[in-house]
Amino acid sequence: MAAPTFETLLYAVEDGVALITLNRPEKLNAFNTQMMRDLIAAFDATDADDAVRCVIVTGAGRAFCAGADLSAGAQTFDYDARGGEDRAARTREGAQRDGGGLLTLRIFDSLKPVIAAVNGAAVGVGATMQLAMDIRLVSTEARYGFVFARRGLNPEAASSWFLPHLVGVQTALEWCYTGRIFPAQEALDRGLARSMHAPVDLLPAARALAREIADNAAPVSVALTRQLIWRMAGAAHPMEAHWADSRGIQARGRSGDAREGVTSFLEKRPAAFPDKVSSGLPDIRPNWVAPEFK
Repeated sequence: MAAPTFETLLYAVEDGVALITLNRPEKLNAFNTQMMRDLIAAFDATDADDAVRCVIVTGAGRAFCAGADLSAGAQTFDYDARGGEDRAARTREGAQRDGGGLLTLRIFDSLKPVIAAVNGAAVGVGATMQLAMDIRLVSTEARYGFVFARRGLNPEAASSWFLPHLVGVQTALEWCYTGRIFPAQEALDRGLARSMHAPVDLLPAARALAREIADNAAPVSVALTRQLIWRMAGAAHPMEAHWADSRGIQARGRSGDAREGVTSFLEKRPAAFPDKVSSGLPDIRPNWVAPEFK
């Protein structure tokens, strides 16, 4: 597939790994409506491309994303005052849909695993957009801040669901109550980050992890696993997981991937999985649809 181009992102695919780079370095990669649109479109592109087996998201320059673009000043978050056709289109029953939430819900539905390579400041939506990604590697230069209460706001991007699932209620509340900026080491110590790296080693470490996935795992199985673990995080009872697991095992067990996985293991050779996410992903929760915004 031809690589798409975006106004606020760089996008490249190499050996099965897509690299999405937030690319407004002069603005510390501040998040605006165009970046939201571009990121959603980028994840549409990675899902549609069977050559992509893993996605890495990072930032250009010295920041990952310094939060929302505040160039509109005091009206930045006043949707009624700012108006605009785009915002009108995102209004349901008087409630304006949060752009960060539109993005994290799209990432939540990704069919490919997503690794964040956090190279610098990650504040506000720069922090919350990562919460729907699967694994976070951080530079020693990274800094986090869930600063909403210090701006007279509340957490967004569905982070009131994602953040406690990742770090627990107590830590989520402390970080959001105080709104303080904290270092990469604290993110690592409290479970937000998987590992910390020198700046020069960050992207190589992210690529090595992506390669481990891309080179060894069946893409359809990875996509199915991502759906199972993320969706079951909100399940009311383990029976829901058992029901979905069982349907998945039944479908995967008769697949070419399963035959190749077992045969390659017995023959002591690398597997060459034949199935594609675009055509081979089983429906493990028939008739499941995401709740409506209302």
